[in-house]
Amino acid sequence: MPRTHHLDKNAIHYRWNQDLPPALEIDPGDTVVFETPEITRGQITRESTSDVLNALDFDPVHQISGPVAVRGAEPGDTLTVEIVEIRPATWGYSFVLPGFNLLKDDSAFQTPYLKVWDLSQGDHAEFKPGIVVPFEPFCGVMGLAPSAPGEHSTVPPRRVGGNLDIRQLVVGTTMHMPIEAPGALFSCGDAHAAQGDGEVCGTGIEMEATVTLRFGLLKGQEVPELQFRMAGAMTASWNTAGWFCTTAHGPDLWENTQNAIRYMVGWLRREHGLSDHEALVLCSVACDLKISETVDAPNWIVTAALPLGLFVES
Repeated sequence: MPRTHHLDKNAIHYRWNQDLPPALEIDPGDTVVFETPEITRGQITRESTSDVLNALDFDPVHQISGPVAVRGAEPGDTLTVEIVEIRPATWGYSFVLPGFNLLKDDSAFQTPYLKVWDLSQGDHAEFKPGIVVPFEPFCGVMGLAPSAPGEHSTVPPRRVGGNLDIRQLVVGTTMHMPIEAPGALFSCGDAHAAQGDGEVCGTGIEMEATVTLRFGLLKGQEVPELQFRMAGAMTASWNTAGWFCTTAHGPDLWENTQNAIRYMVGWLRREHGLSDHEALVLCSVACDLKISETVDAPNWIVTAALPLGLFVES
């Protein structure tokens, strides 16, 4: 009979490594409840100011929960992960760190900025009076140990997952992940209460969370990279007020992405009185980037789409 296991937030590690001893061993069909920690190992607290960012140590980023070994899992198999529940903690944060965001070379973003969020409402948080961000929580990091020996940073995503920051990995989604190491060695963390497609300031609403996942194993079936099936709408299912969109064209998708967000930051500054830092954070937690076309050479189009349901009457 399938069992439910618990991992508290002390069962953590900081690097991918197929030689790490598992914190837990489970059978296919079992469920695990993870208490995922805040990713900076306590460097940022609810009392912090932007000054803390000047000395932020990235060495312990990310601290993630696991690893969980799945009995019978072997290279060439596929691990399935059903996202059952993600329960936010009572506070979180977003920041703009010089050198670590989509617009890192822009003069407007050469100073640090920290936004501490009150998440105690459970399903939404106020950004500023008149601007409210509903939650669509997910784990930014979900992955397996890679086959390459030794330790590997948790920052870049890989074939076996990792720091994915895919906002669609919400409750009801089932992931299919290729296994490269015996036991699969799954870990998760970096929970976000909300994030737009792109995470353009470098963070979503970062938080601790209680994450419940159910695991399965497809023997002898291998996917090339992560694949997933969603149960609902792709983005902002709560939004019924329409969208405001900015577009950028050109032969370079990276530059187009930067310009689309620059135009959105400008609109938020003009129309809603936000500072540059506030606008970039709001884009990061709520604005969705889309590649609108890649066929009309030599120019491609990137669109930044902001849900107007963020703006409520005071």
